[in-house]
Amino acid sequence: MELFKLNNVSKTFRMDGDEIHALKNVSVTFDAGDMTVVLGPSGSGKSTLLTLLGGLSCPSDGEVEYRGRSLYHLPGAELAAIRNKSFGFVFQFHYLMPELSALENVMLPCRIQRIASQESAQRAEELLCLVGLKDRMDHKPGEMSGGEAQRVAVARALVNRPEVVLADEPTGNLDIHTAEGIHDILWNSCQKEGR
Repeated sequence: MELFKLNNVSKTFRMDGDEIHALKNVSVTFDAGDMTVVLGPSGSGKSTLLTLLGGLSCPSDGEVEYRGRSLYHLPGAELAAIRNKSFGFVFQFHYLMPELSALENVMLPCRIQRIASQESAQRAEELLCLVGLKDRMDHKPGEMSGGEAQRVAVARALVNRPEVVLADEPTGNLDIHTAEGIHDILWNSCQKEGR
């Protein structure tokens, strides 16, 4: 089943009078339950593509559809609700809240959705254990390594059981062994839970 459809999508940034074409006339579909990897050199538009799919940035031209609806013509509140409930994000630079513990950072999407604290804490704890951070739940991002913060971001992306996980270099800060474990978690999420 078609989940995303991009129709002639372009994204242009303007910097100091210059135009930077991050994406140009991209047309592609992504089906539900598929794991898709986007590869390319630095600056080729991979992160830009993910922000467009996630409703975080508007295309300069073209259309991004999610489940047959134009993502960028939805009312703001509806788009925000879809991002919180249906999408899980693993950003390249984590974007964890520095004043919150690992557990609280993972619980944050649940709190936005008003899921009961006990239920969201239990789910967050399970995920932090799954990514190997059982003993780091009470630590704040500034007290963790980059790899640990990245694993908190992966747990946060999965906490609401989203339909879609958009991950921008989710294992970039991890050693090979830990990266394989995270790949397995994401692969199982796709295969067993249909993400």
